[in-house]
Amino acid sequence: MSATATALPVAARVDGDIIIDVEGVTLSFGGLTCLSEVSLNQRRGEMLSVIGPNGAGKTSLFNCLTGVYRPQRGSVVFHSARGHSSPIVADGGNTKPHHVNRLGIARTFQTTRLFNALTTFENVKVGVESRQHTGPVGAMLRLPRTRREEHDGDARVVQLLEFVGLSARANELAGSLPFGDRRRLEIARALGTQPELLLLDEPAAGTNPAEKLDLGRLIRRVNETGVSVLLIEHDMSMVMALAERIIVLNFGRVIAAGTPSEVQHDQAVIEAYLGTSHKAVGPGERPRGQSAAPSTGEG
Repeated sequence: MSATATALPVAARVDGDIIIDVEGVTLSFGGLTCLSEVSLNQRRGEMLSVIGPNGAGKTSLFNCLTGVYRPQRGSVVFHSARGHSSPIVADGGNTKPHHVNRLGIARTFQTTRLFNALTTFENVKVGVESRQHTGPVGAMLRLPRTRREEHDGDARVVQLLEFVGLSARANELAGSLPFGDRRRLEIARALGTQPELLLLDEPAAGTNPAEKLDLGRLIRRVNETGVSVLLIEHDMSMVMALAERIIVLNFGRVIAAGTPSEVQHDQAVIEAYLGTSHKAVGPGERPRGQSAAPSTGEG
């Protein structure tokens, strides 16, 4: 990422108040319960991480927060910085994903979902245009408001590409980008929708060590602009470096919550990752057959 990347305008924020509140969310598919009575909240401006072994329900939680899945029980309420509180999940119903995005929530995915036949610039413009108000008539007649929105939108795309370090690749097809750049492009497109809360689903999956360091720096800079970040990640070094608080899921239930240091030494978390029959290990060691960090599979 370019060291001279421009800074984005800092979003209006009041640190400490709640931006999203999740209460008792339960999600089942037939006889399989993916989430069971999950409750959590996130403070505005906070970097919060959700971790857990494969299959713990992390991505299912994201899908509930963004309107993709409809939980059978529980509630999810988003509190905008403008003072509005909007239920995303309530009374067995949910808000559609495009309406959730309009509220101020954006997300990325485990596997990048870019428009491979469009350029880097055009991919980000898709996100930016989601906030524009021009209708079909204005677009056909090229009204002054339409031309002004298009000019401002293009300027915003240029700013976002510089912010994520992709200015030099603006005219390249998204499908031709290296994997680390595709991850950054997806973040830029999400930022184009002007979110107050950004959900990142395993952004470092499939990246090399240098790309992970760049992504970590980028995520921190996004948070510094005032965007609250909710992060799912299996790379524990990244989680421990970025997160202010951590929520741990296992078999669809919250088993621990706290600071990185508190979670790291929580016995329930240790058992979830290593099992209950592992032998004690010394400092810097790990049980035979265990990797230094959990794997990067579906959560």
